[in-house]
Amino acid sequence: MYIVLGPATSPGDTPLWEAITLNDTGSGTHRSFPFSKLPDFVRAVEAQNPHRVIRWAWADARELMPALLAAGVSPASCHDLRLTQRILLTAATRAQNRLPYTPTIDLTPAPVPLPGVLPARRQIEGQTSLFDDLGTASPEQHEAAGPTASALLTELRSQLEAVAACPAPARLSLLLAAESQGALIAAEMKHYGMPWNRTIHEKILEHTLGPRPAGYDRPYKMERLTARIREELSAPNLNPDSPQEVLKALQAAGHSVTSTRKWELTEWANAVPHLREERWQLVRPLLDYKRLARLYTANGWNWLDAWVHNNRFHPTYEVGSAATGRWGGHGGGAMQIPKDVRPAIRAEEGMMLTVADAAQIEPRILAVMSGDRALAVAGRGTDLYLGIAHIGERTGSVLNDRSHAKIALLAAMYGATTGEGGQLMPHLKKLFPAAIGLTEHAADVGLRGGQVTTYLGRTSPAPSHAWFQAQRNQVTAADEHAARSAARAHSRFTRNFVIQGTAAEWAVIWMAQIRKRLRTERRFGRRMQTRLIYFLHDEIMLYGPTSESARAAEIVRESAQAAAELIFGPTGIEFPVTVVTTDDYSQAK
Repeated sequence: MYIVLGPATSPGDTPLWEAITLNDTGSGTHRSFPFSKLPDFVRAVEAQNPHRVIRWAWADARELMPALLAAGVSPASCHDLRLTQRILLTAATRAQNRLPYTPTIDLTPAPVPLPGVLPARRQIEGQTSLFDDLGTASPEQHEAAGPTASALLTELRSQLEAVAACPAPARLSLLLAAESQGALIAAEMKHYGMPWNRTIHEKILEHTLGPRPAGYDRPYKMERLTARIREELSAPNLNPDSPQEVLKALQAAGHSVTSTRKWELTEWANAVPHLREERWQLVRPLLDYKRLARLYTANGWNWLDAWVHNNRFHPTYEVGSAATGRWGGHGGGAMQIPKDVRPAIRAEEGMMLTVADAAQIEPRILAVMSGDRALAVAGRGTDLYLGIAHIGERTGSVLNDRSHAKIALLAAMYGATTGEGGQLMPHLKKLFPAAIGLTEHAADVGLRGGQVTTYLGRTSPAPSHAWFQAQRNQVTAADEHAARSAARAHSRFTRNFVIQGTAAEWAVIWMAQIRKRLRTERRFGRRMQTRLIYFLHDEIMLYGPTSESARAAEIVRESAQAAAELIFGPTGIEFPVTVVTTDDYSQAK
């Protein structure tokens, strides 16, 4: 059953919201109420239908979920029309999908503030009421909240009709349900936040950088390195934060470097044995400065002030931001937490972190999608790369050690044609022809400018008009080179898209399974308090009472295999995860 939520068509003097129930026969019932009553309405409907799946259909979870969560309401399921529209629009561009979809409204704009709802940061800092002054919001404010419930209902019907008409509706429906669950999970992770001990973080900064500087001054240890770099390069006014200035100063001092990248400076410093010590005298302070500057700008005191409140880090996630469906960060840098500050992610008394890392998901996805039995066997009960090495050793292949097996398989998935990976590819193809055949077919489709899909039906974007124009207009040798280069780039993209995109689907369904079990399982007569609080591609973190940590770890492991079986059905492929229970995130790896 779907219940569409949105502003009422004719709000009158007081802004009203409307709920339109769409039952199995397609008919709908309407109910209107002030926006302030929306959390109560959602709570009541879910309580009255404990054994029925209610899909709350709304324009954008980023608009409504903060208000619902602030009121203590967390729906079990939803249909996010914006995320669904994005998937269907891309899928409709591929003729083979036969997807008859044309959106009835444009849901691509960023969410706008709802009437009377204060920004999330003010809610976190102690707002007493989320719905203050709602009764005096003007109709103009209400209209800014987006499409009406009636318009959203029309779009929902258009989306459902398109899915029903596609060749694999069950798979596509699962993808859309998973993407929408991802929207709920992302909102909850932002709301609950990650435990972040400000005192520990500040001690890390003081130990690494020195005391907090005033104004725009550099921290003491960065300033000391600046003086040393200027002296070494005889450049008293050098700004070490400017790569261009540093490069010019290096070259002016007679050093043959072409960039300030870490790998190039390291390579240059080690190139001439008898000059190594002298060159490292110069390179070491440059690299040390880069490391400290990265910490200071990305996770320094200003970052703490902006993102950590009441010892909680509240990052914003962008669901399916990449073409493959991978998530991205939209503030706070949650997708890259450096090792330097991980000790600050510390559980409070009586609480525990459950950190899980999925093992070699993409090659396991490749094994199940291709139906390659030999690759499936390689990963059964062991490290998959080690399993390939064992097969290589038994068959007399050069892929008889783990490092070679890993290099070859990554080359197969990411399209390496040169170097060690390219040299090992033919040997891998002999051992696992079905798996390599799948990646090469996807690469061939991309080479011709075609589109591919993940297992559940997420479609890769088509090349641009300029791409096709470059393939047609190959007049000069330079034109031919540019066209071939563009074709190979798109080929590498489609080769990896089918695997990385399906792995992203598995990851979000893994989280959805965990969320479902945490919500429904009872411990000592009450619902579990453990929550999902962090996600990075194939790593997740849960946070909850110490008494629940053992069961939480079991749920994480069970959900990994359950997610694979929900996508692929019964499969002999194992999807193991490593789970660590700790009070200190820095000790989890």
